[in-house]
Amino acid sequence: MDLRAIAMGLSFALIWSSAFTSARIIVADASPLFSLALRFLISGVIGVAIARAMGQSWHLTRDQWRATILFGICQNALYLGLNFYAMQTVEASVAAIIASTMPLLVALTGWLLLGEKLRAMGIAGLLAGFAGVALIMSSRISAGVDMFGVALCGMAALALTFATLAVRGATSGGNFMMVVGLQMFVGSATLFVAAPLFETIYIHPTVPLALAFIYTTLFPGLLATLIWFTLLNRIGAIRAATFHFLNPVFGVAIAAALLGEKLGPMDVIGVGITTLGILAVQLSRQPAANPA
Repeated sequence: MDLRAIAMGLSFALIWSSAFTSARIIVADASPLFSLALRFLISGVIGVAIARAMGQSWHLTRDQWRATILFGICQNALYLGLNFYAMQTVEASVAAIIASTMPLLVALTGWLLLGEKLRAMGIAGLLAGFAGVALIMSSRISAGVDMFGVALCGMAALALTFATLAVRGATSGGNFMMVVGLQMFVGSATLFVAAPLFETIYIHPTVPLALAFIYTTLFPGLLATLIWFTLLNRIGAIRAATFHFLNPVFGVAIAAALLGEKLGPMDVIGVGITTLGILAVQLSRQPAANPA
């Protein structure tokens, strides 16, 4: 893994983790599904326009269309939609911690259902990762966290796990910005249908809402997704997924710094255990180096 890939992975993890804090700010003044659908529509227009300016075509390969549709529905509409809806009642740090279980769920599913091999370090990492999350959630449950919101976050993590497993190897072929823009349209269309069915649509214009919306649209929405697709193509899904081990640390730290969310001793210990568990799982899935 070269320095450019490392820089891309760190940038992706930081931007991706910050989305939970900006989402928490948005849902304080706007209905979550409608605001997310509007964000995807704007991101899609910008993404496709940039892609066309770069000379990219929307004549994608069959695998790219499959990835575009699956990610548009599972990542944008379900994963982000459920998290946005949940953050009306749960803190950004809770959503970030639950979302960070995605690489653990991918490894567990691959091991138990798909017959993928997982070394002893990976099994230990799975146990540690889930134990860390359980430690955090036990302290939050005792403090009265909204369990419906927690359940929505869990469903969101499962949706992204399914998408990740379903589209492995489907991101090659170039046209990455076009893929990013088109999957935004898929998510937007899905959420524009869902919004009036599941919520009362409202927007209370405020400066924090405007800033958070602009940031979420441009950075987690477009830039982080483009970085992720480019990183997948550069170093492969297994190596790229290693950077997810930073998500619980970045997600909790940003929420504490910008939103003032309190961290107890169990939170700090749990985040540390979860982070190490995710890292162990991802390192155990790295392909062995070939002898010279």
